[in-house]
Amino acid sequence: MGRIVAFAYGLVSYAIFFATFLYAVGFVGNFVPQGMDAPPVSPLGTSLLVNVALLGLFALQHSVMARPAFKRVWTRLVPEPVERSTYVLASSLALIVLFWQWRPLGGVVWDIQSPAGRAAMYAAFAFGWALVLVTTFLINHFDLFGLRQVWLHLQGRPYEPLPFKMPALYRVVRHPLYVGWFFAFWATPTMTATHLLFAVMTTAYILVAIQLEERDLVNAHPEYAEYRKRVPMLIPGTKPGAGAAPGTSAAPARG
Repeated sequence: MGRIVAFAYGLVSYAIFFATFLYAVGFVGNFVPQGMDAPPVSPLGTSLLVNVALLGLFALQHSVMARPAFKRVWTRLVPEPVERSTYVLASSLALIVLFWQWRPLGGVVWDIQSPAGRAAMYAAFAFGWALVLVTTFLINHFDLFGLRQVWLHLQGRPYEPLPFKMPALYRVVRHPLYVGWFFAFWATPTMTATHLLFAVMTTAYILVAIQLEERDLVNAHPEYAEYRKRVPMLIPGTKPGAGAAPGTSAAPARG
């Protein structure tokens, strides 16, 4: 019965994540009634402090819970088969709180009026979200979001970490997932002060998170150090001789 409960918990956690992911597309793109750039409802100073706190809460949860040292302590309380599902659920809940309490600031930084320009921005926005989703499947979508762990547990099989490999886009840049987030967060035909705050803070967080993730990857997989020398972090072609040699493999980031 414990295995069935763990599997059901993993499924529910994944369902909440996927619904949150879809809502995030609408929230950032302002396709839902209370999107990121809804009319301001609070004084500027209050809204700014609330938004910074919400982004900080998500960054803290998302980064701290992903660290190996935290996991070693955490799994004394949470069964290991559902550790990843619990992380995914916590991340989803942090985002839901952000959507719920977000305070628009108002103000316009840029506003592209031409139909072609707006279409190009929306195309880049869609590309970013699609790249994020596709990249999760290159890594192993079901392991990344905890379903593989609870499925193996349901079958009574031990969990085996993913092999050290470098699929497709990981031969071009080390973090295609984060490249997708940059497109998703920065590509907008109308950049408000609210959206700019969100984009700047999430970009800063991602750049810090990459350093933490890569430190963990080097510790877990010594081969990653060589991979990091050969393949650029985010921008294709920015390293001499960029691109891994045939047969080289690398572990994708798993925050």
